[in-house]
Amino acid sequence: MVEAKSTDKDLSSFQKILLVCLTIFLVIVLFFFRNGFKEKAILDQLAQKSILPEQALSNGKPTVLEFYADWCEACKEMAPDMIDLKNININKVDVVLLNVDNTRWIDLINKYDVNGIPQLIFFDGNGDYQGLSLGVRKYNELEGIFSALIDNSK
Repeated sequence: MVEAKSTDKDLSSFQKILLVCLTIFLVIVLFFFRNGFKEKAILDQLAQKSILPEQALSNGKPTVLEFYADWCEACKEMAPDMIDLKNININKVDVVLLNVDNTRWIDLINKYDVNGIPQLIFFDGNGDYQGLSLGVRKYNELEGIFSALIDNSK
């Protein structure tokens, strides 16, 4: 009679721990990639809907130029508030996004001495410079800025 060898098909304790660690790692990586792509998509959405700076500065509406980068965490943080305010004030203020990594905008980056992002530059309805903001602004701060531009006040 031939005796069948028993093969252990169960995973060892080490293999089980390794599998659990690998699963946790993959979940974390997927979570970060998903959020990163979503935030980048928000910036891309704003940028794609932007009109050209020269058109915005000459159409009689106040304008906000936002200098940003896809890799900028502060820009990503501020993007949802900018979208909300742009949508609320769609016919009152032009919001133009300019990616500092795009050489197309190098003349404006130099003209407005952009050396940090996010940098917002404000213009009245005549295209006259009104001021700038460097760094993250919360919704209520941005709302106040938009209101002042619309009302042509300080």
